[in-house]
Amino acid sequence: MRITGGSAKGHILNTLPGMLVRPTTDKVRGAIFSMLDAVANNWDRGLDLFAGSGALGIEALSRDMGWIDFVDQNNKCCQIIKQNLVKTRFLDKAHVYCCPVMKALGFLENNYDLVFLDPPYADTSLGALIGFLSKSHLISDESTILVSHASRSTLEQQYGSLAKIKEKRYGDTGISIYQKEVAS
Repeated sequence: MRITGGSAKGHILNTLPGMLVRPTTDKVRGAIFSMLDAVANNWDRGLDLFAGSGALGIEALSRDMGWIDFVDQNNKCCQIIKQNLVKTRFLDKAHVYCCPVMKALGFLENNYDLVFLDPPYADTSLGALIGFLSKSHLISDESTILVSHASRSTLEQQYGSLAKIKEKRYGDTGISIYQKEVAS
């Protein structure tokens, strides 16, 4: 698995062996960032939830994201993320929180421009998590939330104030992008 664009393009990232983590493929990551280029206004601060190897957040850093907070509850994943940050020289632009996502959402105080949600496909709480984010202080009217999910699972068009603005399918992977609906 390699970084597909930006200053770290071509760097090969470490991943956990086996099926514990389902890394987003290079092709899908390239497509994700092509989609984000068209809709995300600000790339200052990002949040990578269920980060796994950190590939999505590190790809964003490579493409000039200013800062990323990574969250994963698996200690081995947290170590892999840190190794990948050192390898790509982005350690000074990130923090890794090794804890459950809901715990992190309870103590994080920043406002995020871009949020990556890439939970295990079997996670049944994804809709509730998107709904929680829609009411959270962590996102603003300018935030973009990118959700990676099983393509056989359909997500709602709207969760609270978050409306789906784009959706694509790549084999087993579905990508949905949400932004806040702003009253005109």
